[in-house]
Parts: sequence; C-alpha cells; structure tokens
Amino acid sequence: MGGGQRLTTQNQTTSSASSSCWSHFWSSALRTKPLGSPLEVAVRTNSGDGLVRRLGMFDLILLGVGASIGAGIFVVTGTVAHDAGPGVTISFILAGVSCVLNALCYAELASRFPAVVGGAYLYTYTAFNELTAFLVFAQLMLDYHIGAASIARSLASYVVTILELFPIFKENIPDWIGHGGQKFLGGAISINVLAPVLLVLLTVILCRGVGESAAVNSFMTATKVIIVIIVIFAGAFEVDTSNWTPFAPDGFKPILTGATVVFFAYVGFDAVANSAEESKRPQRDLPIGIIGSLLICIALYIGVCLVITGMLPYYLLGEDAPLANAFTSKGLKFVSILISVGAVAGLTTTLLVGLYVQSRLYLGLGRDGLLPSVFARVHPRCHTPIHSQVWVGIVAAALAGLFNVHILSHILSVGSLTGYSVVAACVVALRLKDKASSQVSSSTWREGVICLLIVACGGFSAGLCYRFSVSIVFLVVAVVVAILAMGALCFRQVYADLPGFSCPGVPIVPATCIFFNMFLFAQIHHEAWVRFVILCIITVGIYAFYGQYHADPSSEETIIYHRASGEERSKATAATTEGTSTESLKPTQA
Repeated sequence: MGGGQRLTTQNQTTSSASSSCWSHFWSSALRTKPLGSPLEVAVRTNSGDGLVRRLGMFDLILLGVGASIGAGIFVVTGTVAHDAGPGVTISFILAGVSCVLNALCYAELASRFPAVVGGAYLYTYTAFNELTAFLVFAQLMLDYHIGAASIARSLASYVVTILELFPIFKENIPDWIGHGGQKFLGGAISINVLAPVLLVLLTVILCRGVGESAAVNSFMTATKVIIVIIVIFAGAFEVDTSNWTPFAPDGFKPILTGATVVFFAYVGFDAVANSAEESKRPQRDLPIGIIGSLLICIALYIGVCLVITGMLPYYLLGEDAPLANAFTSKGLKFVSILISVGAVAGLTTTLLVGLYVQSRLYLGLGRDGLLPSVFARVHPRCHTPIHSQVWVGIVAAALAGLFNVHILSHILSVGSLTGYSVVAACVVALRLKDKASSQVSSSTWREGVICLLIVACGGFSAGLCYRFSVSIVFLVVAVVVAILAMGALCFRQVYADLPGFSCPGVPIVPATCIFFNMFLFAQIHHEAWVRFVILCIITVGIYAFYGQYHADPSSEETIIYHRASGEERSKATAATTEGTSTESLKPTQA
C-alpha cells in the first residue's frame, strides 16, 4: 500500500514538473518586446558603448543597391530570357512591383520603430512573440551564412578570371586557389583557399568601423553601377528592334515563372532596415534608402534586359555568361572585361553588406539574451560588434573553404520569403485597433492574425496548383479564399493612422505581399521545404534549452540616445512630424 502511495506521489510530482516546464515554455515563447519611442531609444549592451550614427541617406541607398545587385545582373537576365524571350523585361517589372510592395512594409516599420538593430527579427518580436522572432532569425541567418559562402566562391572565381588576363597567371593558377576548388571524397569536400582569404579581408574592414566599410561599399557600388550604365549605353547602339518580336514567344506563363526566379535578384533592400542604429536620421532616411535603392535596381535590371534581348535573338543567348556572349558576338570584347570587373565589384558589395547585416542581427539577439552575451559586446574604440562580426566571418570562411556550397543554393531564399511575409503581417498586426478605442483587444487581434494565415495558406495553395498544373478550379478556389480573407481584414477590422511614413493601402498591400511571397514559396525546390521544417525543429529545441531561460526583452542596463540639450530635444520633436528626427545623437549611460 505504502509503495503504491509513493508511486502515485512520484507520478503526481513528475506530472506537476512537466506541466510547470510546459507552462514556462509557453509563457516565455509568447513574450513580446515593448515598442519604444523613436525619439528616446533604449539599447542594452554589455560594454557601455553603442554603435555610431555615421550613415546618411546616400550611404543607405548605396547600401541597398550594393546588397541587391551582384553578378546576377550579368547572368540571371539572360538565363530567364532564354525561356521568356524579350518578355523577361515584364518578368523583372512584375518582380520589382512585388518587391516595392514588400519595401513599403519595411519602410513603415523602419520609420516607426526605435532606431536599433534587428530588422525583421525586431519587428516580429514586437508584433507577435519571442519564439516566432527567433524562428525568423534562424531562417534568415541560414540563408545569409550559405549565401555568403556561395558568393565568396563566385567572387574568388571572378578574381582568378581577371588575374588570368595577365600572361604570367594564365593557366598557372590551380583549382584549389580559386576556380571551383579541389574536390575530395566524391565532391563532398571541396578545398578553396582564395574565398576564405577574401572573407577575412572583408571581415577586417567591417571590424574597423562602419565608416570604413561604408566607404568601401560606396566606392565598389558606384563602380558597379557605372559599369552597368556603360554596358547599357554601349549595348543600346547595337540593338536590333526586330529581336523583340515576338515579345512573348511562349505565352505569359514563362514570363510569370521568370518573375518568380528574378524576384530573388532584388533581395537585399532589407539590409537597410538592419542599419537603423547607425543611421544619422533613421526616421527620415530609412524609408528613402529602402525604396530608393529598390527603384534604382529596377531601372538597371530593365535596362540590361532590353539591351541583351535586343542585341541577340533570345534563343541564341548563352546561360552561363549571356551578356558577355552578346557583346563578344558584336566584336565588343572590351565590354566583356568591364563585365568581369563589374561582377567583382557587385559580388564584393553584396558580400560586404551580407556580412554586415549578419553581425547586426547577432548583436540584436545577444542583447535580448536569446544568444550568449558575447555577441552583444561592442568594441569601445571601433564601435562595431567585433565578436559577432568575427563569428560571422569564421562561419562563412569555413563553409566557403571546405564545401561546395553551390549545391546548397537551391535551399536558399526560404529565409527571405519567410522574413518578407512576417514583416508584412507585422504591419497589419501593429495597426489593428478596436472601433471604440485606440487599443486592440485579444479577440480582434486574433481574428486579424487568422485572416493573415488564411491569406498565406491561399497563396501557398495557389502556388502549388500553378506549379503542378492542377485543375484551374482549385487555383481559383485558393485565390477566392484568400480574397475573402482580405475582405474580412478590410471590412471587419479598424486600423490606426500613424505619424511619419505609412504603408499605403493597409491591409490590402501587406496581404498581397503575403499572398505573392507564399506563392513563390511554393515554387522553390521541395528540399527547401524540408530545410524549413528541420530548421524550425532545431530552433525550437535551442530556444527550449537556452533561449527561454536567458531571454530578456527589456533590461535596466541601457544606453539612451538623446539630444544634447532640452532645447534641441524640443526641436527634434517638431522635426519628427516632418520626418527628420534623431540627428546628432549622443549615448548616455542610464
């Protein structure tokens, strides 16, 4: 009898402990980060030193252009044109319009939130909860890590190509230095020496300070844009307009499919949102930087598309180096050299900005306690998160130096699509309010989130129907369900009006972004879906064993950025209504 009572007591104790752990997990996972005022920003650090506000509006635009336009502008345009014909121009326009809608969502949140690092992670932490924010970070970070390694290998290959223009280097550079890599174990291991060296050099530049890295990015981005403009104008004189007929040789479907491919050529403008803490006037300059950089990219892509499809018939374009082939066929070999130089500049800026963004995201999670505090330390002299930056460089160098990361490229873009969709949902969730008050009740908020989930499911279902050529009836049903959910968001919900920059057409614009992003999500390789699920499981495990016990959305140890005097602060308040606040900020220990 006594043994039975002890066993019952033990079972009750075990059940109670299990229930307590589960309760703690969910209470932690559902925590949110308070939204502070853009005029007075609290930023937790462990060193007592913050980042320095050195980036102006022009720097932010160049940052976005540098992140978006890489060597792809010389390659992906011809690859898609091979299938879509001259209609590839429409593909880029459609993808560009979609990205503009996403950029409007980013711009609103960038102007509304305090000027601190975090981007999509920070927005999700505030609008939804801690666990969702951690999941968004993990998906984005895997994209960034693999992407940086892949770009470093491509950059190494282009550098070797330029070196081989000199007779002393031609055919004397072994594969293990730059071209491809020396393969072992059936290709599982692929040694490349130059890619890690390039990553180390860029990491050193980033560690020295945002001013130095911004100067390098500005120079390389300007070089890249100038070369692209030269290529467009040089090619314009070789255009034969008869090559544009027929404009859509295989109909509209290849054009739409092409839009899903070239969408990722615009990815990168979100890097501007992660530079908020180093922007001089974030509330004014961040929206301009995000949207301005994207518009420049759209114009350059359209120009290249028109030139390449006008110089040669689309079916004669090569897939590896179509633009270089087009100019070579016209006897303009010197332009091919310019294209190689432009590719090096493009890849360098893309890699530089990618490493920069990664370190700032690690900094944000280190401050919040979701990652060890070492990631939150900022160097007192350089004012950069050196530990985060070095860690990012080590991971990228290891991947680029040891593995053929190109085979992993088909599982990329999951993080970008996830991040863009969640950011669009954040715009709606943070604007919701009750009809009778400025606050939002839990039932109203929950209904709005359910509608957003229905829109996302509708977009994914429509994408699957399109991808696998399912009966158009199912495609129409998916679209209609999504439209009904958008209607519920429009007519059953009330949205607050915000000062400063606001995304137009809320909730239609954010909901459309979610629908199209999920449509694209259905088009990516099925292994990317597997990666998404596996990484989510791993991330939840890390959060369960570490994050939930160390995370702290708010802390007493802060650095408060403010105006130097009360008079200037009054001026800042007035300037905020005009969208020009938070200039010349100084840190003071709270």
